[in-house]
Amino acid sequence: MDDNHLGDFLRARRAALRPHDVGMPSYGTRRVAGLRREEVAVLAGVNADYYTRLEQGRERNPSPQVIDALSQALHLDEDARAHLYRLAGATPGDRLPPRSTGRVSPALRQLMDGYPHTPAFVMNRALDLLAANALTQALYSAFTPADNLARMTFLDPAGPAFYADWDRAAQATVANLREATGFEPDNPRLRELVGTLTEHSADFARLWRSHTVGGKTRDAKHFLHPDVGPLTLTYQAFDVREAPGQQLVIYHAEPGSPSAHSLRLLGSLHATRRQDHSPHATE
Repeated sequence: MDDNHLGDFLRARRAALRPHDVGMPSYGTRRVAGLRREEVAVLAGVNADYYTRLEQGRERNPSPQVIDALSQALHLDEDARAHLYRLAGATPGDRLPPRSTGRVSPALRQLMDGYPHTPAFVMNRALDLLAANALTQALYSAFTPADNLARMTFLDPAGPAFYADWDRAAQATVANLREATGFEPDNPRLRELVGTLTEHSADFARLWRSHTVGGKTRDAKHFLHPDVGPLTLTYQAFDVREAPGQQLVIYHAEPGSPSAHSLRLLGSLHATRRQDHSPHATE
């Protein structure tokens, strides 16, 4: 990753819009994909030369007013707008919290284990799985290892078969990592992960260039588990306040649904296998 994160983001989002998307007429042959710099400047009400300097990295600290104007001009949603603020070093409120360590508190581990009938895990901004309860281990048993959601999606052979809508899962994963770079642009773990994924996955490299931003909050996931078949689970993600950068993610199946039945079966199968492989199984 280069150091002009702000300029790269603006350029990518500009390229994703067409004149008709923003109500502007289009004249003549266009040499660039998407909007021209001058058109974004007009929409945002800023000087065209100033906007050019922002994209080129010669100006890196726009005011909050300019950031809001650019957000509107580029049709950014709330996640992307917040990301733009962070890239510009103008995040509203207090300074960013310190980077989280990889340690998950014993109390949080105990809380996750208190959900025996639903998968629950803790991850960091790089999507490393820091801790997981037994049903999460069963859910991700197809992966070797189940260590990082991005690596599992793009580099593990099990990924394309496990995610029923792989394209959607891949896009969401990249959007999560792109948001993470706004919080921690110099995080060595993120740099290493993005470098590895870019080198070994053409799909990741293509999606990474789009600069799409998105955080984990709530959504439905569709899996195809090798042991129990299709699973449709809804997740909720919660920030861990005592460890900034960590999130607790809890999956849930609709009560009485086929997915709920399959999830119970998966838990039973996993428990049986663990018992069969325990040191006392043959005593």
